Amino acid sequence: MSDLFAGAVAKRLTLVETITERSNQHEFQGVQPLRQLLGDEDRKGVPTRFIWLSDEQGSLTEDGFLSWSNVRKGKPRSPEYHLYYSTNAVTEAMAVGDLLVIALQRDGSFLTIVTPAAGAVQNQLLWLFGLEPPDEQNVTVQHLDAEHDTELGFAARYILDELSIEPEEPEADRLDQLIEPYGLTFPKTKVFSELARRSLPEVSAIDDPDGALVDWLDQEERLFRRLERRIVVERIGNGFQAAGVIDVDGFLSFSLSVQNRRKARAGQALENHLEAVFLAQEIRFARGAQTENRNKPDFLFPGANDYADAAFPEARLTMLGAKSTLKDRWRQVLSEARRIEHKHLLTLEPGISENQTDEMRAKSLQLVIPRRLHETFMPAQRDWLIDLTSFLELVRARQDVI
Repeated sequence: MSDLFAGAVAKRLTLVETITERSNQHEFQGVQPLRQLLGDEDRKGVPTRFIWLSDEQGSLTEDGFLSWSNVRKGKPRSPEYHLYYSTNAVTEAMAVGDLLVIALQRDGSFLTIVTPAAGAVQNQLLWLFGLEPPDEQNVTVQHLDAEHDTELGFAARYILDELSIEPEEPEADRLDQLIEPYGLTFPKTKVFSELARRSLPEVSAIDDPDGALVDWLDQEERLFRRLERRIVVERIGNGFQAAGVIDVDGFLSFSLSVQNRRKARAGQALENHLEAVFLAQEIRFARGAQTENRNKPDFLFPGANDYADAAFPEARLTMLGAKSTLKDRWRQVLSEARRIEHKHLLTLEPGISENQTDEMRAKSLQLVIPRRLHETFMPAQRDWLIDLTSFLELVRARQDVI
């Protein structure tokens, strides 16, 4: 992260900072933590990317500017700093109590992110920038350097992707060599998943299933993005024209297909690598087996025949849903495999809100999070979470019963 950002501040928006009938000042309060980050010199019209992110309502992105200045410069009174912002769809959407994160990028530009309080996005941003949760009175600041930094691993890349930031790939040449045989064609997801695992021979799902799952998924994502970049560059280079007229619909359709492919592939990749973990661990399971009302849980343990056998003890049955991201889709697993009262759901989404995990707990749904992602959750949540290794121990104990 320190290669991308110099630091960040987080605060709760107040009434005077938002655009309302009662306030139209177009400025964030120039509090001391902002001065620690931005310094004492004026910064006028700094290019800024404004982003509004919500767990449930999507996102908005607009370009604008911020201006940092001492309005008492040259006067004998103590300095007074203001941070003015340009009006845009993001600043018009922000409300009192929302979390505001202002990050100073290494190129001198700003990234300004606004998100409603108490959501997953809030947790993710605070973890990403190493910021303490601010309250109504306090503003928190973090300088990103060798001492305070976040590794660009799977969780960080996940959040940066939500911000439309794609870090430079340090192993680009090696990844390009791995995808060279596919030219400008996407292989089936299963093939890509196998390639990711083969390219990491040092990773062991037997010794460290949690680490293996995250490493494999991260590697596949990196391989996919390198190939996707090649294909997109080629398509854009060919242009979007029909009979000499710019084909706007064709461009939009292509852009949508890129986004849809990413989402569909991510879910399939997760299931592929989970299957590889279960095989390595010699766990009996069925993938996509049909239960009641044509429901198909992602994974059923020990198998479909055992589940269908009314004489097979329900206490020995286990199901695992697998979703790369949750949003509100986690409720879908509640209706699957009705014989199993206490269900399990594995996801790769970091920093899920406490409201959601509390509701899952109340509905007897146990969240399974790879160990490396536990740090993105609030301390009160971590005691309840289980990792993949713990889940495997539970399933194995149920299967070993004679």
